[in-house]
Amino acid sequence: MHLKNLRLFTIILTVSILVSCQPADREYREQIQERLDQYEEFVLTTDLTWLSDQEREMIPVLMAAADVIDEIFWIQSFGNKESLKDYIEEPYAWEYALINYGPWGRLEGHTAFYRGFNDKPLGANFYPADMDREEFNEWDDPDKRSPYTMIRRTNEGNLVSIPYADAFAEQNEEIDRLLQLAAGLAENEGQERYLRLLGHAFKNDEFLTSDRAWMEMKDNNIDFIARPFDTGEDRKFGHKKAHSSYLVVKDHEWSGKLEHFADLVPQLQQRLPVPEAYRQERPGDDSEIFVYDAIYYAGHCNAGPKIIALHLPHDPDVTAETGTRSMQLRNVMEAKYESILEPIADIIIHDEQRDYVNFDAFFHLTAFHEIAGGLGISRTVDNQGSVRDALREYYGVIDATSTDLMALFMINQLYEMGEFTEQQMKEAYVTSFASILRSSRFGEAGAHGIAGMMRFNFFAREEAFLRDQETNTYKVDFEKMNAAVGKMVEKLILLQGDGDYQAAGEMIQRDGGMTETLQRDIDRINREDIPVDVYFRQGLDQLHLD
Repeated sequence: MHLKNLRLFTIILTVSILVSCQPADREYREQIQERLDQYEEFVLTTDLTWLSDQEREMIPVLMAAADVIDEIFWIQSFGNKESLKDYIEEPYAWEYALINYGPWGRLEGHTAFYRGFNDKPLGANFYPADMDREEFNEWDDPDKRSPYTMIRRTNEGNLVSIPYADAFAEQNEEIDRLLQLAAGLAENEGQERYLRLLGHAFKNDEFLTSDRAWMEMKDNNIDFIARPFDTGEDRKFGHKKAHSSYLVVKDHEWSGKLEHFADLVPQLQQRLPVPEAYRQERPGDDSEIFVYDAIYYAGHCNAGPKIIALHLPHDPDVTAETGTRSMQLRNVMEAKYESILEPIADIIIHDEQRDYVNFDAFFHLTAFHEIAGGLGISRTVDNQGSVRDALREYYGVIDATSTDLMALFMINQLYEMGEFTEQQMKEAYVTSFASILRSSRFGEAGAHGIAGMMRFNFFAREEAFLRDQETNTYKVDFEKMNAAVGKMVEKLILLQGDGDYQAAGEMIQRDGGMTETLQRDIDRINREDIPVDVYFRQGLDQLHLD
């Protein structure tokens, strides 16, 4: 069923138009401007002069492919982008819609910021807006839970699953054409093979072969990571993966600094504080860490708060065979540290521990967060399937919480192994605590915001930090923090290994909310006009390729 048929099933998200569009008054404009001010503009660029002529020629082609992927995500998130642009008349409101890929604020719990819209449906535009859980669960269709299908209604009102390969057939043909063109420019044989396979994968929703080719590709300077990746956009069921793409340039110097830690992944897996049955999975021997500068984001990864690192592939069968690759996006990481984390630390970390907060610690925490994605357990111990499938819509939050805490656990283990100093361990603990306040500002709209609140609430119960009532600042109790991290890592891995859906929901319900104390601190941070996140000024104009 091709795109022309998909349109029959209403590709545009059904929304309730509450009122006709009226000229915005001053108060309304100020409210949207306040939301815009939550984002700090950052120019996405890097030095490209050292690349070959053919590599530089590839960049516009890959950007064009990313733009098509961006078009697909607009459909998944909202529907018809141009119809929304025609409806939103005010330029400042349209600017915020571009950041959020729709008329809903991602930092505000997906609530509508533009008059005429209800809050965003939990299922975004993956499902009909009038479909409830009961109807979906009773519907007998083998592909309804596939991460690569759009659910629509026929003219008769029946539900139907449409594979992404068919739903976005026109876009997929264009993506494939562009990737074959880019492959023809590749000077690296592995890169050429990967790009050709990736282009074909968009046309049949079979990405495992291209994932393997990506892991076999070692010596490329430019990387293009694109496909349906993450299920976070599907807040209804957590089934559907949204399209994203990253165009990045490798930083060989920084990559060399982290290469040693990838070799320690199997040892770190065996040091996890759980029974053997929960750590019996063996990370591949080829696990790697690379550092990059990002030059273009498109699709889901560009919506609202920006990702600063990746850990791929996601498929456990592929990772068992090939290992994993952790990708650190250094320039975006630096932007967030300098404009957000450092100013937050100046406000909420006690003077006695303020010097423990630094970029190197933030960089290592982010790197180990991604490495942690390859540790732990990906399949339930009873062999009933993947942890992702067992935990369903709770998986994203549980996974984000687990990997954040395992990053700290790993740094502690590296300290015990003589790889890190005591000073570095303390820097990691304090910098991580400051980062909890950073990520908690995302609120309940996404997995990382909820994961930040879960860590804060758990550490509070374990008395892992002290709050100075006179200065309203925090000090980490290093001994209690260490014990709390090990305790929570154990609990989360056991939950994942058991595939305990009910326990996951209860944990999120108990710990994944904003306490009064945390809200007051976030309000204090917000009054200082510290941005919540960054948005990008990006494109060929920023790269100076001529």
